Amino acid sequence: MHDSTTLLVEVGALLLLLGVLGRLSRRVGLSPIPLYLLAGLAFGHGGLLPLAASEEFFAVGAEIGVILLLVMLGLEYSANELVGNLRSAAPAGLIDGVFNALPGAAFALLLGWDWVAALVLGGITWVSSSGVIAKVLADLGRLGNRETPVILSVLVIEDLAMALYLPLVTAVLAGTGLLGGGIALAVAVGTVLLVLVVAIRYGHLISSALSAKDPEALLLGVLGLTLLIAGLAAKLQVSAAVGAFLVGIALSGPVAHHATELLSPLRDLFAAVFFVFFGLVTDPRDIPPVLLPALALAVVTMATKTLTGYLAARRVGIAEPGRWRAGLALVPRGEFSIVIAGLAVAAGSVEPRLAALAATYVLITVVTGPILARLPDFPWFKRWLRSRAAAQRPAPVPIHD
Repeated sequence: MHDSTTLLVEVGALLLLLGVLGRLSRRVGLSPIPLYLLAGLAFGHGGLLPLAASEEFFAVGAEIGVILLLVMLGLEYSANELVGNLRSAAPAGLIDGVFNALPGAAFALLLGWDWVAALVLGGITWVSSSGVIAKVLADLGRLGNRETPVILSVLVIEDLAMALYLPLVTAVLAGTGLLGGGIALAVAVGTVLLVLVVAIRYGHLISSALSAKDPEALLLGVLGLTLLIAGLAAKLQVSAAVGAFLVGIALSGPVAHHATELLSPLRDLFAAVFFVFFGLVTDPRDIPPVLLPALALAVVTMATKTLTGYLAARRVGIAEPGRWRAGLALVPRGEFSIVIAGLAVAAGSVEPRLAALAATYVLITVVTGPILARLPDFPWFKRWLRSRAAAQRPAPVPIHD
């Protein structure tokens, strides 16, 4: 009884604090994500007032938060839009891997770490945080922008790549050899293709099985289906985020519209829990020794990620402001980076400083990412873009009499 009452007190107090921080952040015109993370640091391991009873609750809530963020993103787009965007963004996905995985791997080798640590750190710096970016886009009202499908395509390609990367890196860390890694990879590929085919070909049947006229039944049905598919995908060594996203893609028509309205409050609640949990499990005492290396790595890979989004948006004809919005929105790393670092730590055979470096690196990008995403909205940035456009215009040819 004491444990349950302590849990209620801790969860209630922290959620109340998040409500205050969320209102404060909107008053000053900033995303609440950095404040949520700092709150987690204050009340997590090594913080000012560690909360022990509620950590398991926030761990489960954080997983649900990522899943809800991704299914809500999927609800914004149709299956045909997804396929078209993936085809057009395939070159951007390749550039993304080269520009962002190689710097992480090279950084590990420069630190004197082995090739396994380089493989792990390359994955950590490669993949952006779908959860953080989905929240930022929603907060800034950009879900309907022209560049948002480009951002989404890059994220989906990354998530699908993670469905192949995670089984492979798990096999390498476990030392199972090529056979074990090949089997894990084959299972992952088959699962992704199966879910994608079902979402595209039979999505209309799934939508027809869910009634948009009964809000309670619709909420329970969509939420249950999303958690089920995400859980099965994770069991098969595929990203739960990919499974949730494809459920959103599969739903269409009035069902998708009403599901968006019903799930929005739940998304906001559990998204806040996700960001707090990340802070809760990061010990502030581990940050100072690796702060400078993490900061250097963050500066380099934030620049390469911005360039990735900029080039991807330019390739499909997005105007200059949209290119910058796409590039800066992709800066935050998050859930996948922490998962990859966790796999390495659990294996016990990788450089011990990797966990602290990864946590500090992700924290830097998650705190600065939402702030950088707002840059294109500032008047001085718009003036700079206009001056660039004016400078790039060809000078008028003088007419001689």
